[in-house]
Amino acid sequence: MIESGFPIVEVPDMDAAMRFYHDALGTAVVYRYPVEGDPVFVTLQAGASQLGLGLAENATAGEGAGMLLWFYLDDVDQATAALEAAGYLVIEPPDDSPWGERVAMVSDPFGTRVRLATRIDPQPEEE
Repeated sequence: MIESGFPIVEVPDMDAAMRFYHDALGTAVVYRYPVEGDPVFVTLQAGASQLGLGLAENATAGEGAGMLLWFYLDDVDQATAALEAAGYLVIEPPDDSPWGERVAMVSDPFGTRVRLATRIDPQPEEE
């Protein structure tokens, strides 16, 4: 039986990945290997969750790769605007969803889709 798990995104360029996931999204580095020099693996704390970044020369991502990352933020509009200003692709601008969240979709530097969301108060009533 599985006890726990966390996603690891394989990336061809760790510096570009860190600029997006650490610098732009504001995660915290909790582990890096090796400790000195250029990392080949990093674990990031993203709120209550963790995300791994692993250097993989031939890593591929993008539409059709079968992976979507989802992060809840305090302010999806501000985060999306900051990512766009930093040059990242906004696939879907922030919009209110029928399930009670404000959501946007951006792309990391390698084409991995990243959904950003903020819960809306009040939640829609169930029918």
